[in-house]
Amino acid sequence: MGFYVTNLDSFRHKVRDWLEVNCPKSMRQPYRSEADLYWGGRNGKFQNEDQRLWLQRMVSKGWTVPTWPTEYGGGGLDREQTKTLNEEMARIHARPPLESFGISMLGPALLKFGTNELKQQHLPPIARGEIRWAQGYSEPNAGSDLASLQTRAEDKGNHYLVNGTKVWTSYGELGDWMFCLVRTDFKAKKHAGISFVLFDMNGTGITIRPIKLISGNSPFTEIFMENLRVEKNQVVGAINKGWTVAKYLLTHEREMIGGSGLSRAGSIPISKVAVAALGMENGILSNTMLRTDIAHFEMDECCLELNTERARDEVKAGASLGAASSMFKYYGTELNKRRFELLMAINGSDAMVWEGGESRSGYLPKTWLRSKGNSIEGGTSEIQLNIVAKRILRLP
Repeated sequence: MGFYVTNLDSFRHKVRDWLEVNCPKSMRQPYRSEADLYWGGRNGKFQNEDQRLWLQRMVSKGWTVPTWPTEYGGGGLDREQTKTLNEEMARIHARPPLESFGISMLGPALLKFGTNELKQQHLPPIARGEIRWAQGYSEPNAGSDLASLQTRAEDKGNHYLVNGTKVWTSYGELGDWMFCLVRTDFKAKKHAGISFVLFDMNGTGITIRPIKLISGNSPFTEIFMENLRVEKNQVVGAINKGWTVAKYLLTHEREMIGGSGLSRAGSIPISKVAVAALGMENGILSNTMLRTDIAHFEMDECCLELNTERARDEVKAGASLGAASSMFKYYGTELNKRRFELLMAINGSDAMVWEGGESRSGYLPKTWLRSKGNSIEGGTSEIQLNIVAKRILRLP
């Protein structure tokens, strides 16, 4: 009986061959932190020529955004092809060619709600890594209760003037453009009267102030807007209907944060880190307690990955992810915190070194502290549990 090769098998072989030729060797090394990844933008800086070449080659295939339509710079791949591509990248530990809030959050919202003009203007530069996006959601008095936001956009004819403050804006000082929620109807009820707008952060009327965390780093910022001009053709969706866009984007943000609990292409599994640091006895990790904890973690990680794949297949079949994004966000958050607790345990007292070359400026303890914020950003864990209880479990 002959060997039957499906179209997907053929695609896998083509991807494998292409990656072997086009993925530089240095881009097959596990990345150590976000600093090893390219985030794009007007002021983006490549670590080396291989990183630039890797992005360029993936852009030429549309594989920075493999599921997006080709007319917007995507690869036009279906769900199974994209899964195959990700598997082949993981097989050789290929680093992601581009990290971007434009890819993980804004892009899906534009594809669903944006006009063709907005899609043509913004999606191809996102796919090429030319523009870095920031998110303008939370405010000093509107965090988990986001719909109570008070940033105002006053109608001035062919444009709006925006005044207000956003807070906890990730990498705001590095952003080129912002997607932002503003209030355009000041008399409407809380969830009504909100619009979703886009604007260039290099315009006049913006002040950015860093927020220092317990780790000593400042990945978050406050954004102050004073008479900031926003063109009306930069509204996504209908005026005063921005909450619909915001909720859709939040499902993708929560899925993205939930994904932090999973090992990614180019990263090192916890078990391999432990073996490298602690060694083995008779073919097994020498530390019995850590061996058990790591086994539990990697089984739970596998369960999350399988459930995420199931949910994506359901979405492909026409179902809505909806409240399930809260479930994934909560569980992925807890997994990511467990990941760094394990890494701290594996490295022992060395894990507490705060500065110096060997510690990479205290990367591990600072990232361990940073992981605690996963349970706050994108909606607190308490809010996610309430959503799961009410909308998935149907509890009273």
